[in-house]
Order: sequence, then C-alpha cells, then structure tokens
Amino acid sequence: MSDLLDTAPATRQASPEFSLQEIREFTRHLCAGFPDEYWRTSDRDRSYPQEFVETLTRARLLSALIPTEYGGLGYTLTQASVIMEEINRSGGHSAACHAQMYIMGALLRHGTAAQKAEYLPEIAAGRLRLQAFSVTEDAAGLDTTSILTRAEANGDDFVITGHKNWTSRFNDSDLAMVLARTSDRGADKTVGLTLFLVDLRQVRAEQPHTIEAIPVRTMFNYATNQVHYRGMRVPKSAVIGEVDRGFRYVLDGWNAERILLSAEAIGDGYWFSARASAYANSREVFGRPIGSNQGVQFPIADAYMKVRAADLMRYEAARLFDAGAPCGAEANMAKHLSSEASWAAANACLDTHGGYGFVDEYDVERKFRETRMFQTAPVSNNLIKSFVATKVLGLPRSY
Repeated sequence: MSDLLDTAPATRQASPEFSLQEIREFTRHLCAGFPDEYWRTSDRDRSYPQEFVETLTRARLLSALIPTEYGGLGYTLTQASVIMEEINRSGGHSAACHAQMYIMGALLRHGTAAQKAEYLPEIAAGRLRLQAFSVTEDAAGLDTTSILTRAEANGDDFVITGHKNWTSRFNDSDLAMVLARTSDRGADKTVGLTLFLVDLRQVRAEQPHTIEAIPVRTMFNYATNQVHYRGMRVPKSAVIGEVDRGFRYVLDGWNAERILLSAEAIGDGYWFSARASAYANSREVFGRPIGSNQGVQFPIADAYMKVRAADLMRYEAARLFDAGAPCGAEANMAKHLSSEASWAAANACLDTHGGYGFVDEYDVERKFRETRMFQTAPVSNNLIKSFVATKVLGLPRSY
C-alpha cells in the first residue's frame, strides 16, 4: 500500500483487492492533494471542482460500485461509503460526485445487457459521467408519484416534455437518469412512471433546443439546476427496465443513497470534532487553553459520541444492503441519526471557534452550510420519523 501512495497522483489507482482500511487510506491520501484552500475557492466561486472529480475518476474511485467485469472495482456499498466519508472527513464535499454512486444501482439492477455493455465500461474508464438524476418537480416535491413531466411514445422514440428542479450536475454529466410519466396516474399511484437513461451528448449535439438547464445558486456549492425538457426525443432503447415501472427502480436506489449520504454526514461530523478539538487545545484565553473549560469540552464530547453512534447505524444499514436483506428502516435511521450528529458537531465546532468560526479562512462556516443539507435532503428528517413511526412501530399514517 505504501508503494501505491508514493506514486504520482496521475498514476494512483484503487484496486478491487483493497481492504476497507486500504480504501480509507487511499482516499485520504488523494484528498490531501485538495486542501482547504481548494474547497474554499470552489465554494466562493460556486465552481464545479473538476480537478478533484477527475482525480477520483483516474483513481477509479467513481467506478467503485461497477462490477469488475465491466472494468469497475466491484466494491460493496460498505466500501463505497468509506470513500464518501473520507472525502468529507478531509474537508472536501462529496456532492460533486456522489450521485454516480447511487444512480448506478438502477442501471446495474434493471438495465438491459445492451445498456450495461454500452455504458458501464465507459463510465468505469472515466470516459463518461453519470452524475445527473432528474426526478424532483416543483409541484410534486417529495410526492414523486405526482410528477407531471410526460414521455409520449412516438415511433421508435419517446418525446419528453416537462420541468424538473434540483437536477444537480446536469451540465457536468454525459448521461442522466430522467423519470417521466408514461401513463395517467391510477389507483396504484406507483404505476405509470418510466425511467430513462438519456445520453446527453446526443441530445446536445442533435437537438440542443429541447433542453434548457438554469443554474440555481444555493447557500453552498452544489451545481444544481432547473431543467426544462421541450420535446426531447430519446430512443425506446433508453428505457430502464419496463415501461410504467420506473418508480420502483427509483425507490430501489433510495436505500443506497441514504446510506452513502449518511457516510458523508459522518465524515463531516468527524471533521468538525477534530477541528473543534484542535482549536480548543491551541486557543488560549485567560492564560490557559479554552479546551480546559468543561463548557467547551462537553459539547464537543457530546457531539462526537453522537457521531460515533450514528456511524454504527451506517455500518449496520450498509451490511444489510450488501447482504441483500431489507434495510429501509436502517437506511433511513442512519441518514437521520448521522445528519443530526453532524449538525450537533457543526454547532459545537462553530461555538468553540467563536467569532472566528464565521470567518471563511477557518472553513468552519463553509462546512457548517454544507452539512445542514443532510437534515433536508435527500429526504427530510420529519418524513423519516413518519416512516419509522408507521413502517416500524405500526402507528397510523399521518398522510
């Protein structure tokens, strides 16, 4: 392992044979090449961190969940989650690339042999990016079965018309997963939606007038967009799985998404805990380190214990997912607990730094803004509470 880490950044590549600890060390070593100043500048400019994403791609980390027969690393979700954790734990921001991990599931589980053969080797080699997931709409919100974007069959194609919001990394992706309505909503509201794997390269080259991506500036650097589809034609071969059954395929990927984002939040929590502890040890007021005061110690220690506890749920959820066992409750609880723990650590870190926590050169305020998202996306914590109440505890539905 040490020999790999000593090689030039452009030639370092992860191996399918890496242990969990080797994955952690390898990712950490790559991230060391992107210090706080890099992320601070990217955040200030709201620029996509191309160099970082390209480095991960060359190192094969973004092919983590692609099977080895297609040129990927063939990692488990547990292994992939460590990559996401280490990016955030290093002070980076996984949002620039995490979608390629969890979007992959729909193609892997429900794509045709031809789709897999065409796209997976290209994605694994870094020649294609699959980073955009176009699902959410203004009116529907979290009620995905109420989306209005339509795909009408027309000869050998489908014609997609509608509007999406929160379609992140659209302008930095070659491929996009797009969910659209192919049948009217009926008694079974989960039927009637179809998932498409859209080759954006072809659309941009042959029918650029059919798509418009409008960047949305958010409180942190997330490269998200509103996207308008105006009669975009895609071949019927772009359908993932069966027509009208796409909602199930999207739902199938939600557990992986929650577990991976849980790992990111945990990475943030460890980063905040480490920064708060380091500052509390070095900052002296009234002739002694502020960390000697219990009023400073206790919030840091309390938050750190919450992060450690959430970490255990992350690993349990990932273990069940990797075993092919039901893990909806654990995935949702991991996301909830990790987001709350990272937020507790963020506040403890900000309080420890005092006024300096609001100064950008300390990076606390940047990470503070970034980690707040996990309580809201990809699903709000209140909706998770409803899920646990009704699906786990058997309480009556509230909606």
